[in-house]
Amino acid sequence: MMIDSREQQIIDFIKQRGACSSKEVHDNVDINVSYATLKRVLSKLITDSYLVTVGQGKGTKYTISPTFELLAPIDIEKYYEEEIDDRAIKESFNFSIINEVIAKNSVFTETEIEKLNLLQAKFRKNISQLSEIEYKIEFERLAIDLSWKSSQIEGNTYSLLETERLLKERETAAGKTKEEAIMLLNHKDALDFIIENTDYLNPLSVSKIEDIHSILTKELLVERNLRRRRVGISGTNYRPLDNEFQISEALRNSCDVINSKKSVFEKALLALVLISYIQPFMDGNKRTARIVSNAILMNEKHCPLSFRTVDSIDYKKAMLLFYEQNNISKLKEIFINQFEFAVKTYF
Repeated sequence: MMIDSREQQIIDFIKQRGACSSKEVHDNVDINVSYATLKRVLSKLITDSYLVTVGQGKGTKYTISPTFELLAPIDIEKYYEEEIDDRAIKESFNFSIINEVIAKNSVFTETEIEKLNLLQAKFRKNISQLSEIEYKIEFERLAIDLSWKSSQIEGNTYSLLETERLLKERETAAGKTKEEAIMLLNHKDALDFIIENTDYLNPLSVSKIEDIHSILTKELLVERNLRRRRVGISGTNYRPLDNEFQISEALRNSCDVINSKKSVFEKALLALVLISYIQPFMDGNKRTARIVSNAILMNEKHCPLSFRTVDSIDYKKAMLLFYEQNNISKLKEIFINQFEFAVKTYF
């Protein structure tokens, strides 16, 4: 949800002034509302995780939430109107976003968790009415869609129908490369692996992420194990870590943070985001992230995501926004929308 002009004025004032009381906000911010209305606006900004309070009773003051930059909505079209070299970005990897901000705060609001839980309840009710064969058919449909879309995001040119023929009948498409077929078949193998080993990624660890990556990249001439040299990312000036020891540390820290979270949805979203942000491998990072994220959901009998209706460019823009600004708002929006789509479409 975007921040309206009234809310933005309040946020800007508190950013400039620092911790201040509701009376100070009311007396100094020219938004022409009653004190009671202002208190409601402040409460909403707290609910949305943009502000937090310090102190109690009459000594209560409002200050900017430590998660504000992480969660604040951004007009992504306006953001990308600026060319790559003109955008003010966080060029280097930010350890504190993982170890301090994400580790100590939730990335979902209570309203968002409530919505996801209601959808999950609908998923459980729906699958309880399916026979084992019906469930298998629906999951196979989702798996084909996921393999297709996850590969398409990475530049694979197979159509959805061609992907279905390949995965069901091992029939390759004319005019496509061998590598494209292998990418899709590997994706299906990775899904089969996590279905057969539902709790393999619980708890999440560096070595288990490496195992998933190995399945996804077999026969693709992609280096196994953690990256030992620099890698560039097209479309951004963000530079991932290039030291293998720091890469290992960042991935290990991310696993610890993910494992510490109580919400399955938060675990899954963070795996999707942080593995991609760290770029631990020379190639196959986002594919690995999507499989690990789904494995976390499936381990807790939650509905997996196919990402079928995500536009590839929108997905990349949302990911680059996290790389450049450490802002998760657009990726979170994609995650919530795709969870809703999966519940309503497949089961």
